[in-house]
Amino acid sequence: MASVNKVILMGNCGRDPEVRYLPSGQAVANVSIATSTRRKNRETGDMVEDTQWHRITFYDRLAEIAGEYVKKGRPIYVEGRLKYGKYTDQAGVEKNTVDIIATELQLLGGREGTSGNEDAGGAYSQQNTAPKPANRAPMQASAQAPKTNFDDMDDDIPF
Repeated sequence: MASVNKVILMGNCGRDPEVRYLPSGQAVANVSIATSTRRKNRETGDMVEDTQWHRITFYDRLAEIAGEYVKKGRPIYVEGRLKYGKYTDQAGVEKNTVDIIATELQLLGGREGTSGNEDAGGAYSQQNTAPKPANRAPMQASAQAPKTNFDDMDDDIPF
């Protein structure tokens, strides 16, 4: 039976990324993201905001990109997988952890130092860390488009 372990988060960075390098030379970056939901309190009728904090870990080239472009307070989109762990604190108490191991990163909002009306920084993935265009224009017909057998058909569709 197949299984899926996928997380999609969109939120604001709580701190600048901490980038470090393992002895093997592999880059690792950690950041926290805040996501918020709003609901109405049934008793008082007031709006209540619930904020959750998520620990995100980036590896390799994605860690280097995060370290360079992700900043505290900036909105980002992250895809990844959950990783559960345990550790023992200084008092000897065993604690559980939940981390998101990121495989995709997209910078949201305007670029730093601009009016905010410009395109977002780009999208990056663990498999292909080259920037992806944020907005793709619809495909235009051109002379380089491959010829199909439908070129001589009528444009009128009966439905």
